[in-house]
Amino acid sequence: MVTSELLYLGFLGAVSLERLAELFISRRNARRAFAKGGVEVGQGHFRVMALMHTAFLAACALEVGALDRPFPGLVGLAALLVALLAQGLRYWVIATLGEQWNVRIIVVPGAAPVSGGPYRYLRHPNYAAVIVEMVAIPMIHGAWLTALVFSALNAAVLHVRIRAEEEALGPSYAARMGGLPRLVPGRRPAPERPSAP
Repeated sequence: MVTSELLYLGFLGAVSLERLAELFISRRNARRAFAKGGVEVGQGHFRVMALMHTAFLAACALEVGALDRPFPGLVGLAALLVALLAQGLRYWVIATLGEQWNVRIIVVPGAAPVSGGPYRYLRHPNYAAVIVEMVAIPMIHGAWLTALVFSALNAAVLHVRIRAEEEALGPSYAARMGGLPRLVPGRRPAPERPSAP
């Protein structure tokens, strides 16, 4: 008999395969970016981020199995729908960025900032999708502890990641995209703090 737990583990397996496919696309795009003179920044925090994302999927499975979390009915179905919508946003981002999409921060000198697709509304739609996934994927099967812990870890990593990325993208990015909210549509961006002397 197929249980909800087995179905959930199958879903996590599918997400894992999707992440592996994204790494393949990312590596291909990285090679192309480096061939155009691309420069990578943020390698230190990238390692932490990669480890966190791997641990996240494992924690979802472990919490459901070890703590015997039951399928939460309508809450679980709503979480599944939200997780699938977040995946749709992720695919929209990848399609919009094309060869510029990467899991690493690689900036090609002179490349114009992408301002189409979801980038008409947010500076960082991919990170918005990740924030949603960190809550929705565990809650599909009631893994609320994983949702809480990894949402907090993700917030800390994104705090570093977004600052590094925006700094690397430079003044042309700030001029073109600075008026958009970072993660929540319709929300005005916070004013930039002046640098300390």
